[in-house]
Amino acid sequence: MTTATTRDQLLDHAQALIMQRGYNGFSYRDLAERVGVKTASIHYYFPCKDDLLIEAIEAYAAHASAKVQAIDAALPARERLDRYAALFRDTPCDRVCLCGMLAADFASLSERARQSLQAFFRMHETWLAKVMADGAREGTLRSSGDPQADGRWLFATFQGALMGSRLFQDPARLRDVVAAVQREPDPTPA
Repeated sequence: MTTATTRDQLLDHAQALIMQRGYNGFSYRDLAERVGVKTASIHYYFPCKDDLLIEAIEAYAAHASAKVQAIDAALPARERLDRYAALFRDTPCDRVCLCGMLAADFASLSERARQSLQAFFRMHETWLAKVMADGAREGTLRSSGDPQADGRWLFATFQGALMGSRLFQDPARLRDVVAAVQREPDPTPA
């Protein structure tokens, strides 16, 4: 078993703090206390908070992308959507998506951080657009007829459900999102 490096610990704790408090809700002092290092040590790894933020976004986005891309594209659309939703179910009620939380801090972020957030959102929206288009063809998911719009509103709905789950301490709000777009199978025999 390998022990996480100080740098890894700093990134992990930064991600947790961002998901709980947002970008402006923590300092290097908070990280130093959690990891057990001096704040000067943090500057060795991340000279400024924006450097830490970019690394945190990139690590989080890569991890999320790997999970989404691991969903078998050969599965029916409804099952892919269920598996996608399951990725969110493990989010503790005291946290939200790191990139969703940072979107609220958009005005205080660097251009580079903003672009990283936009790329994260686009990846999810594009993936969901494909699933919604496939589901519309299969007759299993409700679509507006515009897959790109479906991907955008569905991802926004997942982000909102995470926030609502946190606010009300009710993880069932995510299930409501998936149920809202599922069509019941046609009872007419073929």
